[in-house]
Amino acid sequence: MLIDLSVLSVAEKQHWLQHAIAPRPIAFASTIDANGNANLSPFSFFNLFSCQPPVIIFSPARRGRDNTIKHTLENVREVPEVVINICDESMVQQVSLSSCEFPRETDEFIKAGFTAEKATLIRPPMVKESKVKLECRVMEVKSLGEQGGAGQLVIAEVLCMHVDESILGEDGKIDQRKLHHIARLGGNWYCVVNGQNLFEVDKPNTELGIGVDTLPHHIRNSTILTGNHLGRLANVQSMPGIDPFFEDDLLRSIIHYFSVNPAEMERELHMYAAKLLNENKVREAWQVLLTAEN
Repeated sequence: MLIDLSVLSVAEKQHWLQHAIAPRPIAFASTIDANGNANLSPFSFFNLFSCQPPVIIFSPARRGRDNTIKHTLENVREVPEVVINICDESMVQQVSLSSCEFPRETDEFIKAGFTAEKATLIRPPMVKESKVKLECRVMEVKSLGEQGGAGQLVIAEVLCMHVDESILGEDGKIDQRKLHHIARLGGNWYCVVNGQNLFEVDKPNTELGIGVDTLPHHIRNSTILTGNHLGRLANVQSMPGIDPFFEDDLLRSIIHYFSVNPAEMERELHMYAAKLLNENKVREAWQVLLTAEN
């Protein structure tokens, strides 16, 4: 199915793009106007774009239905400072409430039931209930257009962070399993990052992985192993050899029962290797697959 965005309405483009490009982190932005009135609003067009200097970008886009601009955008043009309060599971309903289009003079801290907390380096207040707050100085506001739906990029340097100790691990750094980030999808859909849906992927280090193209033919063209399995196998720095001291009872049983039918034995060995890879036992999986090759 080909989606030609050039012929779609703003609402239709938003539907397709926001459902596909997800999940997106939420910038819960607190700002003030020239008179010191606070505003609080969430934006899911948001991410980290630089660590040196530390820069985030979020986009309070022009409204698609009537091309009006948001109070947050007006505020950062008047007072170029913003606190990005990170949204977690414990506050998502209140964050959603704050996105209502209240009149400009309305204080969303009060409407959404949040506690305003004085920042240390900038004027806008922080959300006390947020476990991570980023005090930021706005470097630039870059418009992507003047039509409804056009992004208005707020490029901001992070000056300091406030981190609740409850989300720190034993190493004194943020434990990803404790923060429970909330992320935005399309429509009314959100997701939460917690221990049940977290997993680790070994990142390639300074040494190069051997690559899928160098895997033995029977592994690369396996009908059992998936692309994720091949990626794990190909992320080793050199082609493993058979370890004569490797022992595995199930491997021994497969060879014993299926040796009379090489094709069936290869299938069983690949299924066992897939199970090992799912358990992140890459070395063991390689030994099983090397047995299949021989």
